[in-house]
Amino acid sequence: MTTRGPLRWGILGCARITRRGLVPGIRGSTTGVLHAIASRDPAVARHWADEFGIPRAHGSYQSLLDDPQVDAVYIPLPNELHWPWVAASADAGKHVLCEKPLALDAAEAAAMADHCRDRGVPLMEAFMWRHQPRSVALRRLVLDGAIGSLRLVRSSFSFPIAEGDWRLDPARGGGALWDVGCYGVSAARFYAGAEPSRVAAVAHAGPSGVDMTLAAVLEFPDGVLATVDCSFEQPYRCTCEIVGSGGVIEVPDAFLPPAGAVPTARVRTIGAASDSGSGGDVVKVLDFEAVDQYAAMIDAFARSVEAGEPVDPAEDGVAQMAVLERILAAAGLATGPGSH
Repeated sequence: MTTRGPLRWGILGCARITRRGLVPGIRGSTTGVLHAIASRDPAVARHWADEFGIPRAHGSYQSLLDDPQVDAVYIPLPNELHWPWVAASADAGKHVLCEKPLALDAAEAAAMADHCRDRGVPLMEAFMWRHQPRSVALRRLVLDGAIGSLRLVRSSFSFPIAEGDWRLDPARGGGALWDVGCYGVSAARFYAGAEPSRVAAVAHAGPSGVDMTLAAVLEFPDGVLATVDCSFEQPYRCTCEIVGSGGVIEVPDAFLPPAGAVPTARVRTIGAASDSGSGGDVVKVLDFEAVDQYAAMIDAFARSVEAGEPVDPAEDGVAQMAVLERILAAAGLATGPGSH
């Protein structure tokens, strides 16, 4: 499919993330327009279309994919529905942005990537935080040696989940690692610029069998380590710390900076030695542009479509799923579609 002008987006489903992230993100982008929304309930699709001024409401996902005015689709559906609707979207010639995690396991992710490649459409996993100016700038600081040689990436992401939430269902790809721990794994891979050679993990499984709390250690080349902890049974936390041989970067609200707030990072570089270990250290608080990270992701996706080279190609999502699968196996929990 070739496109001219703004990408015309369609959204398959009226999930919470659609309202919170993608509707304002597409509207706030410089490259996209929100053309259509679909729900399995036609009345729900019509209500959302009226509420947000979306030109077209479709009473089924396939109806939206059959809409010739839709260039690209966002898929916010539960994890077990990613593969069938990514495949259907690619068959319809639509560019595909799919909510994380990309699939239920690495084999399924690889099949999705192959299918989209065969159909000539890009597939990208929707890790919006990677596209915010702060994330891009901090990775550049790390690559430029601003904190010396990278030694550790530490991420925490947790929140208490309500009983009955679909993310507690193993058949639907539930679990804390798949839902929020994936951000820490993505951050470790993003800043290390590599894949882990070894992983270790422990987890606490809930009554349904999904991981409620999990902690993992990843070993990357060149002596880089990462720790990732995530939970559905702890208070809200969303932080990242990047540690080098010569300094530390602390990143508050690492993956979900508050809307409208100026994202910050605290950079401490090591100075002269002292008994306290902090003598002569230089501390700077960096402010970054308050950009809607969903809008930034939409614009990055559009550039990928234009260039024919995805910013975050489907293969990155496949590699991400492979690491998640290894972590879950190391924690002693089953992996594979509907089993973890």
